[in-house]
Amino acid sequence: MRLFTRTAVLVATICVAWAVLPLRAADATVGPDEKEVKALVEKAVSFLRTKQGKDGSFNPRFGPGVTALVVAALIRNGYDTDDEMVKKALASLTRSVKKDGGIYDKGLANYTTSVAIMALKEANKDGKFDTIIKNASEFIKKIQHDDPAGKDVKFGGVGYKKGDRPDLSNTQMFVDALIASGVPKDDPAIVRALKFISRCQNLPDKEKGNDQPFATKAKDDDKGGFTYTPFDKDDNPHATGDGGLRSLGAMTYAGLKSFLYAGVKKDDPRVVGAIKWIRKHYTLEENPGMKQSGLFYYYHTFGKTMEVLGEDQFEDAKGTKHDWRKELFEALKKRQKTDGHFINGDDTTFGEKDPSLATAFALLSLSYTKKK
Repeated sequence: MRLFTRTAVLVATICVAWAVLPLRAADATVGPDEKEVKALVEKAVSFLRTKQGKDGSFNPRFGPGVTALVVAALIRNGYDTDDEMVKKALASLTRSVKKDGGIYDKGLANYTTSVAIMALKEANKDGKFDTIIKNASEFIKKIQHDDPAGKDVKFGGVGYKKGDRPDLSNTQMFVDALIASGVPKDDPAIVRALKFISRCQNLPDKEKGNDQPFATKAKDDDKGGFTYTPFDKDDNPHATGDGGLRSLGAMTYAGLKSFLYAGVKKDDPRVVGAIKWIRKHYTLEENPGMKQSGLFYYYHTFGKTMEVLGEDQFEDAKGTKHDWRKELFEALKKRQKTDGHFINGDDTTFGEKDPSLATAFALLSLSYTKKK
């Protein structure tokens, strides 16, 4: 009797185990193998060591922007500020600090200052860069279009430098940088930025969201997504031909990320609409709406957005669950060259034909494949 009881219990236990294991396997977040991630990172870093200038910079024709991206990428992947390459790059970056607080050389003042803030934040373990970060955040606030009436479509937006036509790419980096610098989510500059960002979304809502006519003409495939800029419906490269503007992959992730970073709730119609568009257009084979252009920029924005969204298994519109960390890793792995670098020869917009820039974006993307 005892033998039967023990056997019955053992069989029952095995049956329960077999019943549970498949469910756990289906629901588990596998993620990439840490050793494989490390191997990709080390190859990319070895390549970048050959590209650093004597002054510590990377591709100075873009100003300090690429150098800032490299610094952030290295630190996010476990390289300490005592690493010789990181140390030299940080020294180069701080030499670009201007009296007005900006971190730039000849142009791209918002872009380069914003990415520099994020890089210095990653390196600021002992408060060494507190003053530089604070002054830089005040500098980019002055670039923002802030007409008190708020009726101009430019209101809240940010371009490459003061007076430039604003766009969603620069504005999302502006929001990222302010949040990184410790600016409260309800800061007026962030509230204004969300107004412009909402005006880039194909989601008509005169009260809270987009009050621009193009949003009412969005095709079903574009609804909920974001476009690059809400201007120039007639000659905009993303115009649909009937007064609408196409939604783009990187921009939709950027818009969603900005909302979430700024504390917009997940049940807000703007967030719901963006997630719905992403579920419908989930892919890591291209930058939706722009094909291969800006692919590594897309990967980086994708990774940051997915992390803040907080879904380990992201379900697309067809009900397929994606271990997005592993899929992002695999997409990067197959694009790494034998000497460790990344390059996008098909890029027409984001400067990714430069291997230092593309490799920096790839490394930043890889940093989001590691589950915290």
